[in-house]
Amino acid sequence: MGETLRLTAADGHELDAYLARTEGTPKGGLVVCQEIFGVNRHIRTVTEGFAREGYLAIAPALFDRKKPGVELDYTGDGTAEGRALRTGIEWSDVVADVDAAASAVAEAGKLGVVGYCWGGSIAWLAACRLKIDAAVGYYGGQIHEHRGETPGCPVMLHFGEHDKMIPFEQIDEVRRLHPGIEVFTYPAGHGFNCDARADFDEESAGIAAERSLAFLALHLG
Repeated sequence: MGETLRLTAADGHELDAYLARTEGTPKGGLVVCQEIFGVNRHIRTVTEGFAREGYLAIAPALFDRKKPGVELDYTGDGTAEGRALRTGIEWSDVVADVDAAASAVAEAGKLGVVGYCWGGSIAWLAACRLKIDAAVGYYGGQIHEHRGETPGCPVMLHFGEHDKMIPFEQIDEVRRLHPGIEVFTYPAGHGFNCDARADFDEESAGIAAERSLAFLALHLG
């Protein structure tokens, strides 16, 4: 269902991206931002899922600035490598790569960004720094770090109530500082949307997906 494209960011950096096309006319363009495990099988599956929902969906390889072709497993070693790669990339560079991916699907009409884990924080920054129409972030651990920035589009955020990496006080502060965004919490841990992770929670993932799709339908089409 998908294909690999080669994108060029504004600073000349080249990166791969996984593109999934929908049948018929797209409702809009959607950038899918990866976890710290790269554009792996799970992220490709998620991207294809959004294509089946009617979006021209693209997942940029955001680790390409450090190491091309990263696909990590959900193991201790995979987590350690992903964290090391993540910390070596500037936020501004990641946002530039997301912007390049958004440009690649701009033909579809309105643009959205959805992200998971590291990608959840990237989706927040995209909402604050790029001209997009909607953003959805799942358990973004660095959103609180960038809480002083203001989104320029509607935003929906999802968090797990038992997430040991994101203190609930941080979620409450983001909610307090940005009363216009939609923030939902679930009786689940970190990574609850990913069926390849130990924290996968089918019920929470299903509810979050329904909310996200309704939100995207409202703001993108």
